Amino acid sequence: MIRLDLSKAKPFIAGEEFKKARKKAIAALRQVMDGSGKGSEWLGWRRILARPNDAELEQIDTLAKDLRDKIDVFIVCGIGGSYLGAKALIEALTSSFKSEDGPEVFFTGHNMNGAYLKELLAYLEKSKPDGTPKTVAVNVISKSGTTLETALSFRILRKWLHNRFPEEASERIICTTGATGGALNALAEEYGYQCFVIPDDVGGRFSVLTPVGLLPAAVAGIDIRTLFYEAVAIYEELDQAAEQLLDYAAVRYILGQKGKTVDLITSFEGSFRGLGRWLQQLLGESEGKEGKGIFPVTSTYSTDLHSIGQFVQQGRQNIMETFIVVEKETETMQVENTQKNVDGLDYLEGMSFHSINKKALDGTREAHFKGGVPCISIILEEKNAQHIGEFMYFYQLFTAVYCYMIGVNPFNQPGVEAYKKEMYKLLGKK
Repeated sequence: MIRLDLSKAKPFIAGEEFKKARKKAIAALRQVMDGSGKGSEWLGWRRILARPNDAELEQIDTLAKDLRDKIDVFIVCGIGGSYLGAKALIEALTSSFKSEDGPEVFFTGHNMNGAYLKELLAYLEKSKPDGTPKTVAVNVISKSGTTLETALSFRILRKWLHNRFPEEASERIICTTGATGGALNALAEEYGYQCFVIPDDVGGRFSVLTPVGLLPAAVAGIDIRTLFYEAVAIYEELDQAAEQLLDYAAVRYILGQKGKTVDLITSFEGSFRGLGRWLQQLLGESEGKEGKGIFPVTSTYSTDLHSIGQFVQQGRQNIMETFIVVEKETETMQVENTQKNVDGLDYLEGMSFHSINKKALDGTREAHFKGGVPCISIILEEKNAQHIGEFMYFYQLFTAVYCYMIGVNPFNQPGVEAYKKEMYKLLGKK
C-alpha cells in the first residue's frame, strides 16, 4: 500500500487544529461511504470496484491483444478525463521510446490545433521502413460524442480511416461512450463500430479504471488486471481503515485555511508528468468551486527546479508541495569511473542514477521546508501497475473526502459548462 510522509507539513499546524480537522475528515469520509454527500449519484467509481466486471476486463484484454498483433499505430481521441488517465498510465508504465512489441500510441482530440492533426495524418500516410503502409486503429472517447475538440478530430480521423481502409474501417474504430444515446452510439449503429460503455454514474475525471483508461493502457501493453485489482484491494482496505488518508485530508484542509492556496504537485520521476496532470484535473475540477479550493499545478523535478525553484524557495508563501515518490530503484544505470576527473563527478562513482535522484529529492524537500513550504510526500514502493492502481483509487477517494470537507460537490463542473456556453455562442452554434 502507498505511504504518506506528513512530517514536513505538520510543523505548520497546531495540535488542536489537527484534531478538529480530522473529525471533519471522518465525517466527510462517512458521507462518501454512505452516499449522503452532494453528487452521490456519481459514486460509480466505487461501485465498479465493489463489483468488478470480469467479463468486461476479459473483453478489453482480448481486443487489446488482437490490436497489438495487427496494428502499428493506436490513436486515442478524447479530452480531459477521456484521455488524461490513459496518458498517465502509458507514460508511467511503458518505455519512453517505441518498442517493437506493440503499436505506437498517439493522443488527439484534446485541443483544436489543426497543425498537430495535419502532422498526425501525414505521419499515418508515411510508409514504414519496409515500404508497407501503416495499419491504424482509433479509440474515440466521449459520453456525448459532441465535445468540440474530440468531435472535430474524430470527424477528420473517421473520414481518413474509411478512405484508407474502406472494407475494415468498422473494425478499426472503437467507441467508448455512454450506454445509450449520443452521437457515437448513433455512428456505431450506422457503421458497426465496436463500443465500450462509460458507466452513467462515473464522471470523466473519475473514469480511469473504466474502459476509458483500461483499453488504451491494455493496447500499450500494461497489465490492466493487476492495475484494476490492486485498486480493488485498496478500495477494500480504505473502507476498513483510512487513517493515512484522513490525516492527509486534515493537514491539507488546515493548510488551505492558512492561506496555502497553491498545491504544487511534483515528482523527480520524469515519467510521472502525465500522472501529475491527471491529478491536477482530478483535484482542480473537483474542488475549485464557490470561491473555494487549493489550486493544483504540476511540475517535474529536477528539470523545473531550474525555472521555478527560486520562486518556490523564496517567492510568495502561498504554496504547499506534494511530492510523488518512488522508493525502490527500477533502473541500474550507474556512474562510471573516468581516467581524468575533468567533470569533477568521480565522487559519485558507483552510485546509481536513482540514488542520486533520491538525494536530490531529499535535499530539495528539506530546503523548501526550511524556506516555509509545507511538503507532503506520497510514497509508492515501486513504479508498477500495482502501485499506480493503488495511487489512482487513493486519490479518487481523497478528492471526494476533501471536497466534502470544504463543502462543495466533488462531481459537478459548472465552470466548464460556462466557458463552453460562451465559446459556442461566439462560434454561432444554436
